[in-house]
Amino acid sequence: METQIKTLDVEMTAPDFWNDQEQAQRVSKQTAALRSEVEQWKGFLGEVADVEEFAALAETQGDESLYDDIASKLKDLKERFSKMEFATLFASTYDKDPAIISIHAGSGGTEAQDWTEMLLRMFARFAEQKDWDVRILDESRAEDVGLKSVTVRVEGRWAYGYFRSEAGVHRLVRISPFDAEKMRHTTFALVEVIPELDDVSEIEIDQKDLRIDTFLSSGKGGQSVNTTYSAVRIVHLPTKIAVSCQNERSQQQNKETAMKVLKSKLHQIQLEKQQKKKDALRGEYTSAEWGNQIRSYVLHPYKLVKDHRTNHETSDTQGVLDGELEPFMEAFLRWELEQSDRFEEANRDND
Repeated sequence: METQIKTLDVEMTAPDFWNDQEQAQRVSKQTAALRSEVEQWKGFLGEVADVEEFAALAETQGDESLYDDIASKLKDLKERFSKMEFATLFASTYDKDPAIISIHAGSGGTEAQDWTEMLLRMFARFAEQKDWDVRILDESRAEDVGLKSVTVRVEGRWAYGYFRSEAGVHRLVRISPFDAEKMRHTTFALVEVIPELDDVSEIEIDQKDLRIDTFLSSGKGGQSVNTTYSAVRIVHLPTKIAVSCQNERSQQQNKETAMKVLKSKLHQIQLEKQQKKKDALRGEYTSAEWGNQIRSYVLHPYKLVKDHRTNHETSDTQGVLDGELEPFMEAFLRWELEQSDRFEEANRDND
């Protein structure tokens, strides 16, 4: 991290650094996050050294009354280390990249559309707590309440590393506020998470395979929104993947952003094909698909949020819906590492 900081410091002293304001702010934020993390570790190691010195002194003096204080300090240090160790779990190639998150309402009409908007709020709250940038790229609002679908870009340190745990089907059980009879409803929303890749050199797209449509934007772009055809939809004909972007200021910007998301999606398909081959060999883990929920949020008749992959759960449903997702994300990364270790061990046994 210190090596990264030195490199970024050199970049920030360049005369033309602030010519690109957006990139400059991104680099500045990244550098500040790295400095903060380094200071955390240095402070932690300093406290570890203090406890070691204190323990040596207690042993030398034979003063057993100090041992309780040492045990208490060690317990605190272990808890802090567990939280700080979280960053070492990011092992995926793309964990450091921005995340593109798409949320799609399942069947259920208004109830599912409201759940989609609740998930968007939950993810946005988590990102805000991290001081990350969240930008809506495309949204399809429902006629009455909620969202039919929405795509957002989240940028911050380890954004994709955190959010990839959220990919899959999210199930909500509650008394519907839209049901006059106050019946309990179960509804679903599908969350897709891919890394945003700046340069996917191996992904080549033939322009003949694209259908590009423009339409009136309904987003929060510049002054031309709703008056010019600035929104862009790109359909990749061979795969039928459709990507829309409408919240940039110009049609060209929307097109560039949509192309970047399309390339990232095509790259993700390649990775998933490779993963399926590995999963077939492993024979344990089933990838998240529609109808195969990864997490349930039960608000009635009791309160419980449970991840069905890791079995991590909490009764603090409001806290989770307000963005307290890190315990679930950490449990997922540790579970994923455990699955990988088991797979490698099985391969060694087979060999």
